[in-house]
Amino acid sequence: MKFQAYPLLAACALACATSAGAADYPSRPIRIVVDFPAGGTIDSLARIVGQRLGDRWGQPVVVENRPGAGGNIGAHEVYGSAPDGYTLLATPPGPLSINEYLYKDLTFKPSSFAAIGLLAGSPNAITVKSSLPVRSVQELIAYAKAHPGKLTYGSQGNGSTSHLTGQLFATMSGTSLVHVPYKGEGPALTDLMAGRVDLFFGNISAVLKLRDTGKVRIMAVADHARTEIASDVPSAAESGFPGFESSAWFALMAPPGTPAPIVDRLNEALAAILADDGVKKRFLALGAEARSSTPEQAQAFIEAERVRWKKVIVEAGVTMD
Repeated sequence: MKFQAYPLLAACALACATSAGAADYPSRPIRIVVDFPAGGTIDSLARIVGQRLGDRWGQPVVVENRPGAGGNIGAHEVYGSAPDGYTLLATPPGPLSINEYLYKDLTFKPSSFAAIGLLAGSPNAITVKSSLPVRSVQELIAYAKAHPGKLTYGSQGNGSTSHLTGQLFATMSGTSLVHVPYKGEGPALTDLMAGRVDLFFGNISAVLKLRDTGKVRIMAVADHARTEIASDVPSAAESGFPGFESSAWFALMAPPGTPAPIVDRLNEALAAILADDGVKKRFLALGAEARSSTPEQAQAFIEAERVRWKKVIVEAGVTMD
């Protein structure tokens, strides 16, 4: 019996240590790794949340940028960090739901991260050059079917969300579009306004800035409902194209194996921050809607996104070096 008691004692000791760690968490500075460069949406969101967490807990929260390889470098760093709640990852969809189907040698398992919660979301939009003779999503689909392989769509680059959203549109609508990859969003939008490409399936906040020029038209947001970011733009569902949903979303994650009590403490604080009207307004100014969730809801959402984009990537045969 005494030998059988050792595993039980060890388990009790581990449980007690975990409870004690969660009880005084956080007792030192927290680091939030952002896997994209400074100045972008996820960087700004992480800094807003980090400041609020620091104010709430009286501990410094430092945001560090570790960009590269579509977010994989930053994700890898957090993946291998101690699962104690002191190193977190703030990320857009790529590393969690897309990159494992694009990159051959991923150095982390996306599904193993511990989800703390979603931060925000911003739907992508169907945008056309102003000279294209269509005024609705249904007219666009009819035009594309009448001119197979003639319409071009620009993207932020091969494997980007704007590329995959365009492929999703083509698959769902039964049309044939020509993908034109660019090195970033700016060049793609420049050519859209100049009429050198016909379509762009990118973030609503980016194309809203161009709408007033009269050089582009926004057909719909890729979602089941309208967004606060642009409440005058119809959704794909109400435009007769239900199921076409694609968004830029952002999540806060912890390394694999992070104890549930620490995840729950972080989620509780995050939910309170995202419920604040001041935070919501700051997020909207960045073109993102605050999107609170439980850890379980976040994990389920990310898994659904993983399933969605795997299908698109496999069908399109998209790969990255």
